[in-house]
Amino acid sequence: MTRRRRSWLTGIVLAVVAAVWVYPFVWLVSASLKSSSEVFGKGLDLVPADLRWENYARAWTDVGFASYMINTVVITLGTVFLVIVRSALAGYVLGRHDFAGKKALIGIFLLTFFIPEGYTIIPITQLTDQLHLLNTHVGVILGLGAGGHVAATLLYAGYFRKLPKELEECAELDGAGPITIFFRVMLPLAWPITATVFILTFLFAWNVYLLPLVFTLSDPDLRTLAVGMTVFVGEQSTDWSGLAAAAVISLVPAVAVFAVLQRRFVDSIAGAVKQ
Repeated sequence: MTRRRRSWLTGIVLAVVAAVWVYPFVWLVSASLKSSSEVFGKGLDLVPADLRWENYARAWTDVGFASYMINTVVITLGTVFLVIVRSALAGYVLGRHDFAGKKALIGIFLLTFFIPEGYTIIPITQLTDQLHLLNTHVGVILGLGAGGHVAATLLYAGYFRKLPKELEECAELDGAGPITIFFRVMLPLAWPITATVFILTFLFAWNVYLLPLVFTLSDPDLRTLAVGMTVFVGEQSTDWSGLAAAAVISLVPAVAVFAVLQRRFVDSIAGAVKQ
């Protein structure tokens, strides 16, 4: 087989895989423009009989997704900021300093990586309640961002460990203290890891369901987009078209952020590997 034929065959296979991969999202957009009875009545047909844009209006205004969007943006950005600062600081200590029990601490970190979220929701809720932060944005941000985040911490630790010590020594000769060295020298150099942690944490905080659900049970006005979609599920029936419209509204910002930052995400992975 010639190289040109292999190229064509590879392209065809990748196109088929891409079509299968994208189809569920296209079906979701199609369902958001149909009536509830039409969603499953037409099976795999993607063309709505009538474009029902009112499904989006119902989700945005009547159900309250406008306020859910604001809640989600505030919580997501707060969580991303907290995770980046915490993980970078912890990774800097683990990567640049030797101390007694360091290997044991890293081992504990790795063990917590495998603990399911459901096992930690009770102590997190109790601690947040004792701090009188339950049913607040700050409480949700602390609940999401103050956990282990082992992967982000170890990514920073591995990156900082490979940076030359001369960088810190030169900064110290210029009179910089530890805090100045970290925030003005080391952290800017770790932009590949920061970009990766930003994207991964953004997607996690934007789509997380369990913790915001528990933290906003008594205050529906604080719901996030993921939790707010449960409004369309009733005891006797489900508003499938409204649910699909709400899902599209929830997905669009996350897809847009990834589309804008995907090049930087790839570059960050490549930069981290080169280091």
